[in-house]
Amino acid sequence: MIPALVALVSCLAPAFQTPAVTDEVLVRELEDLVRQKAAAGAFSGTVLLARDGDILLEVAVGEASRRFHVPNDIETKFNLGSMNKMFTSVAVLQLKEQDKLELDDPISKFVDESWLPREITDRVTVLQLLTHTSGLGSYFNETYAHSSRMNFREVDDYKPLVQGDTLAFEPGQRWQYSNTGMLLLGVVIEKASGQNYFDYIREHVYAPAEMTNTDCYDMDEPVENLAIGYSPDETSSRGWRNNLYAHVIRGGPAGGGFSTVRDLFRFAQALLEGRLVSVESLDTLWSDQAGADYGCGFSVVDGPAGKVVGHGGGFSGISSNLDLWVDQGFVVVVLSNLDGGAFVINEPVRAKLLSLAAR
Repeated sequence: MIPALVALVSCLAPAFQTPAVTDEVLVRELEDLVRQKAAAGAFSGTVLLARDGDILLEVAVGEASRRFHVPNDIETKFNLGSMNKMFTSVAVLQLKEQDKLELDDPISKFVDESWLPREITDRVTVLQLLTHTSGLGSYFNETYAHSSRMNFREVDDYKPLVQGDTLAFEPGQRWQYSNTGMLLLGVVIEKASGQNYFDYIREHVYAPAEMTNTDCYDMDEPVENLAIGYSPDETSSRGWRNNLYAHVIRGGPAGGGFSTVRDLFRFAQALLEGRLVSVESLDTLWSDQAGADYGCGFSVVDGPAGKVVGHGGGFSGISSNLDLWVDQGFVVVVLSNLDGGAFVINEPVRAKLLSLAAR
């Protein structure tokens, strides 16, 4: 999911009252919005609002488990969907800083023919995987739909879902969102670093950012305080269906991990403070690369409020978003275990912050 910062501003702005510049008013209006949407059944999850490094609001509503009626709290871990692409992209830029790869390297340097033939990997660069301009597609395909989720835990386990993929266009010619491209960056990271992908991310992204409640957890293990995702389902006698049999059993380079709003705030601060990559690498990550409001693993919008970067995630029972308002100093994190839950909170917040920036 790519944040469309300007879209829906006019129709969603009334969700807040008359624009005001005080943090107290922002906090009150956002908390009211969250509780109204929760009462209407449109939102279940956690929300964090920070400004200039200070957390202004944390709020948790709804249930992490509808089966056992366990409430969400501020430390509940939510599935991130595609937000893991940010962590993968940061890792790639770290390896570039370590001179272990170059962005213009063909991926054949790291991805062998057990994945894809050289006639494809010789034509695709690391940068094109980062920017979704490779021409590759998504491993959420027919093979995935007819496979056991138990098969997919390590990066190499996804190989059968990628084999046989073709290029939809000549690499670099246009933009097309690609889960397969981000998955292959996991292969690149393993080859360039000599480490297992998950170990590398824990050591070089989560640890320096102090993200203690973030990982790609195995869904068949009893992870504490982890939210189960739900989708409305009219065919169910209970009106809901969980996503345990729809999603992967363990997330990876392209998405499916878990985190908390506090950990994602820490991630944003670590980026801004230079604890993960250099300023030059941030400029690469946060520059629109193909005119699609997307950089390298981050959505990027330059508008009247300055630069806003981050990423969203969506799947059955999953809705998440991080917006880092680089020039305004805001960080907004919304995590939900309902279809589209983050959208109903995040879009009005964007509209509000845009209106304040225009004053």
